[in-house]
Amino acid sequence: MFQFFTELKVDWMGLRKPFVFISIAILLAGLISAAGRQLTEGGTDAFNLGVDFQGGTVLTVKFREKPTADAVRTALNNVGINEAVIQDSTDKTDEKLIKIPIIEGQETTAPQPAPEANANPNTETGITTAGTQVEVGRAKVKSALDTFGKEAAPDQTLEQDTAAAYKIVGTDSVGPVAGEQLRDAAVIATLLGMVGILLFIAFRYDWTYAAGAVIAVFHDVLVTLAFFTVFQWEVSLTVLAAMLTLVGFSVNDSIVIFDRIRENMNLNRTESLYKLTNQSINQTMSRTIVTNGLTFLAVLALVLFGGEVLRTFSLALLVGSIVGTYSTIAIASPIALWWQSKIGRAEMKDVTAEKASGEKLASASRRQVTRRPVTR
Repeated sequence: MFQFFTELKVDWMGLRKPFVFISIAILLAGLISAAGRQLTEGGTDAFNLGVDFQGGTVLTVKFREKPTADAVRTALNNVGINEAVIQDSTDKTDEKLIKIPIIEGQETTAPQPAPEANANPNTETGITTAGTQVEVGRAKVKSALDTFGKEAAPDQTLEQDTAAAYKIVGTDSVGPVAGEQLRDAAVIATLLGMVGILLFIAFRYDWTYAAGAVIAVFHDVLVTLAFFTVFQWEVSLTVLAAMLTLVGFSVNDSIVIFDRIRENMNLNRTESLYKLTNQSINQTMSRTIVTNGLTFLAVLALVLFGGEVLRTFSLALLVGSIVGTYSTIAIASPIALWWQSKIGRAEMKDVTAEKASGEKLASASRRQVTRRPVTR
């Protein structure tokens, strides 16, 4: 493989305290941002949850001349819908799926029916509920799409109404309960993935290495989430997919370094683990730059040219790829080194205690032995 560095000698383990300080500072910034937003009266939520997790309205719109996703998004932004998800239909080229979040505090404009005799007098009218949310969302989207032309009449198709530019052919609602279920499933999937990684590395290498790798993975996910809460990037199912990708990315880099540490330990049994860890990181640095550098360039291209639909997904991968490379050197390796040193000291104490107790027994047995004359 192409080598950038042949005689690299950097004391990475000597920099572990500044690295840990940087990680703690980023995590505290994320924690303060999340807690401040959540606890401030009238403030925003800790995370900017998308339609998939928070709930909202999904509309299927058929166009006579389908506009671009950016043009539809601009029209929606003009009417106050700033977090819409716009996707092309997979099987129909003239249709788009538009997902908008729950619109809080909107009143329905439809006339209210006359109260029935058995109606509850305490029931408030005119307030958006689960039943009226679809109509409110539909009305908002319609006002935005009217900039492309009028909608087809309700009793006519788009082909029959030649003067119409579009028609909303389907509406649906994603409730907050379904969003909470997706959120819980996302957390469970991430935790189960980390448990599987922990068991595999513990079986294949050693449990001390497994602890370092899993703690580094937790670190990568939490730091990426810290960026999402500070900058209020939208959290959607695509961001969850990016998080799971980062878990595998971070562990792969850690395993490469751990495997080199194990090889060097077999070749140099007299060297200290501190020196072997530095040596292993320096030896794999060229590989790290080549593989992670190419990954970074690919993700950077997604951020710059991927468009609004892939924006949060690519941002999560961009932050995670940088943090994953950093944590392999700054978090996983120092934790494995610290744990190994603790175990080594404990084993040395046990051996010393056993040796001391053995010497006491031997000296006691020697004191009890008395020489007696032998009579013949």
